[in-house]
Amino acid sequence: MRDTPVIKDLVLIGGGHAHVHVLRSFAMRPVPGLRITLIARDIDTPYSGMLPGFIAGHYTHDQCHIDLQPLARFANARLIHAEASGIDISERRVILRGRPDFRFDALSIDIGSTPDLASVPGAAQYATALKPVDSLARRWSVILDEIRHNPRPLHIVVAGGGAAGAEIALAIQHNLRGMLSARGLDPDMVRFTLITRGIILAGHNSNVQRKMRTVLGERGVTLIENATVTSVDATHVQAEGLGAVAYDHLIWGTDARAAAWLSETGLELDSFGCIKIDACLNALGHANIFAAGDCASNVVHPRPKAGVFAVRQGPPLTGNLRRVLAGEAAKPFVPQREFLSLISTGDKGAIASRSWWSASGAWVWRIKDHIDRTWMDKAKAVPDMMGGVEMPAQRAADDPLGALQSTPMRCGGCGAKVGASALARVLDRLTPKGGNALMGLKSRDDAALIEVPDGKQLVQSVDFFRAFISDPYVFGRIAANHALGDVYAMGAVPLSALAIATMPYAAEDKVEDELYQLLRGGLDVLQEAGAELFGGHSGEGAELALGFAVNGAADPARILRKSGCKAGDYLILTKPLGTGTLFAADMRAKAKGTWIIEALKVMQQTNAAAARAALEHQASAATDVTGFGLAGHLYEMLSASQLDAHIDLDAVPALAGALQTLAAGISSSLAPDNLRLRRAITNLESAQTNPAFALLFDPQTAGGLLISLPASHATSLVAQLQALGYVHAAVIGEVIALRADAPAISLRTAK
Repeated sequence: MRDTPVIKDLVLIGGGHAHVHVLRSFAMRPVPGLRITLIARDIDTPYSGMLPGFIAGHYTHDQCHIDLQPLARFANARLIHAEASGIDISERRVILRGRPDFRFDALSIDIGSTPDLASVPGAAQYATALKPVDSLARRWSVILDEIRHNPRPLHIVVAGGGAAGAEIALAIQHNLRGMLSARGLDPDMVRFTLITRGIILAGHNSNVQRKMRTVLGERGVTLIENATVTSVDATHVQAEGLGAVAYDHLIWGTDARAAAWLSETGLELDSFGCIKIDACLNALGHANIFAAGDCASNVVHPRPKAGVFAVRQGPPLTGNLRRVLAGEAAKPFVPQREFLSLISTGDKGAIASRSWWSASGAWVWRIKDHIDRTWMDKAKAVPDMMGGVEMPAQRAADDPLGALQSTPMRCGGCGAKVGASALARVLDRLTPKGGNALMGLKSRDDAALIEVPDGKQLVQSVDFFRAFISDPYVFGRIAANHALGDVYAMGAVPLSALAIATMPYAAEDKVEDELYQLLRGGLDVLQEAGAELFGGHSGEGAELALGFAVNGAADPARILRKSGCKAGDYLILTKPLGTGTLFAADMRAKAKGTWIIEALKVMQQTNAAAARAALEHQASAATDVTGFGLAGHLYEMLSASQLDAHIDLDAVPALAGALQTLAAGISSSLAPDNLRLRRAITNLESAQTNPAFALLFDPQTAGGLLISLPASHATSLVAQLQALGYVHAAVIGEVIALRADAPAISLRTAK
C-alpha cells in the first residue's frame, strides 16, 4: 500500500510475548494508513519458558529466541534497535537514548521486568540478574569457560526461590555436572546453594513444594529457606540468621521490578514499579496507552507474574489497539484464575502445578517441550516475503482509518514538495554547528554560499538511494556516511552537503516527524565529519529515499586517485563485504536480526580515520567499495592504472551471515549486472567454486576503502586500521604488471 498515506502511528516498546502476537496479527490483517514502529533493546527476544532448557543444554539459542528482524519485516513495521528512556504523554512521544524521539497515536509497552537488585546493598555490583537475558548469558559464558579451560572447585549461589530461581539453579547444575563427568572430572567440585527469604515455590501447593525440595536434595543443591539476604560483597552473601555464605558466582532471581525510567513518565505504578492497567489493558487514565506482560499490573484482575498471562494478553491487546486506533472503545478482558505451571528440573523432567494438583516426571517435560516448541514455531513462522504473501481479502471493515477512501490525488513537479510549514519546523529543530558557510541552513536563501580554504581544490560527489531499512534515523546516518565515502576515498576533508529526500505519502505531522528523524541522522554524521548541512530539497513519493550532494577540500599534492596504483603495491580492504546479499535476504525475511545489526554498525562506521591512515602510510591510490562491488571498483582502479591484480579470496572479509545467504542463492538485484565483470577473471572456472567468489560482485552500501600502497607499509597500516576500530581490515591481494591488452584479476584460493 505504498500509495496509501500514513495517518496514524502505533508504537510498540519491547518485543515481549504479547507484542509478538500484535505484530503477527497486523501482518496478516494490516490496517491501511497505520504505521507500526517497534522499539526494542534486544533484537533476539527470549521465550522465558525455554530459557532454563537453554542453560541446561537442551535448546540452542535460536530455538528459544524470537528474531524480531524478520517478524517486523513481515508486519511491515519499523524496527528501531534502541532503548526507550521515557514517555512524554502530553506530546505523545517516546524518548530514546541518544537519538530522536518517536511520535505515537497509540502506544503499547511490553518490556518485561528484571530481578530487584537495588534493594540489597552490593547486589547490583556483584550479582548477575536472571534478566535481562544478555547479562545472564555473559555470566554463563564465563562459568562455561572456567569449566572448559580452568576447572576448579566452584560454589554457585542462586538467590530467589521462585520458579525462575529454582529452574535456573537446576539447569546450571545439570549442564555443569554433565560437562565435568564427560571430561572424567569430579562433578561434585561445583557446589550449588539456593537461598530464598520465604519457602521454596511460595504460591504453589505443598505437594509441588515437596517435590521441588526432593529434586533439589537428590541433585545435591543446598536449599536454605526463610533466609533474607541483607548484603552482598565480592565473595560473600550475608543473610539474616545465616551469616556469611561464600560464593564464586551469584545469580539473582528475587522479586522483579519494572524498568526505572517508567517512574518518570507520569503513569500510575504499583509498588514494584509496574504500570497499573485496567481490564482493557489500558494504563490507568490513558485510553491510548496499553501495557502487557511482566511490566504491567492488572488492578481489576490481579494475577501472578507468569508467562502464560503475557502470551494470552496478545489477542485482547491486539483487538483493543485496533479499536482505539479506529476511534472505538476498548473492550475488557478477564484472564483465567487458574493456570498450569510447568517447572523444569534441569534434566528432561518437570513438575506440573495447578491449584491443588501436582505431577512430575519426564512425561511432564515432554508436554512442556511440546507446548513451548509449538508456540515458538507459530511465533517465528514468517513466509518468504519475495515469494508473495497470500493475505485475506480486503474488507471495508479493514479500513478503519479511512485511508483508502480519503487518499487525495498526489501531484507531481513542485506540487509534490513537502509543505513549507512542516519543512520549516524540521529545519528549526535541526541545530547545525557553525562551519564554513557564508549562507547555509538557517539563512533560508535560495542557495548556499561556501568558502573553499586557500590552496585547496573542491571535491564534489552525489549519492541517492531508496531506503532499505525501516529506521529513518539510522538510514539517514548511513546515507550520509555513504555519500562521504567518495570524498574520503580521494583523501579530501568534507566541507558541506545538500540533502535530497523523498518522503512517503503521509499526514503532515507524520511527514514532519519522519523527515526530522532522517535529516537528524544525516546531520549527526555530517557534523561528526566536520561538514555542514546547507539545505536541500524534499518531495513526496511512493517510498522513502535519501541522498546527499557533498563537497570536500583536498590538497592538490595529496589527492588519491584510482589511477595511482603501482606494480608491487598491496591491496587493503578496510571493511567486510556482504551488505547487498544480507539486505536482499532481509527483504525476504530470511536474515537473522544479529546479522543485520552487525551490518548496520559497519555501515555507520566512517571511512575518515581509514583515509587519514592511508595517507600517512603513503597510499598510492584508493576508492570506496560501493554499488559495483569489490571486483567492479578494483577493475576501475586497474583500468585507470593499466595493471593487473592477484586477489586472495580466502583473505576477503565477510559480514556475518553473508556467505550463508549467498550460498542460499540470495543476492542483490544489482549483483547479476556486476557479475558480468567475471570476464576479467583469469582463472574463473576454478575460482567460482569458492564460497567467497560471489562476494566479489556483491554491491555494498557505505562500504569500506580499497587502498593500494607500497608493500612495505601494508602490515603497519593494517595494524593501525584494526586499532582504529576497522577490526576486519586485511591485506587481500597485490597489484602486478599488466600481462595482456586489458587488465585482469587472478583469484587465489585454498578452498
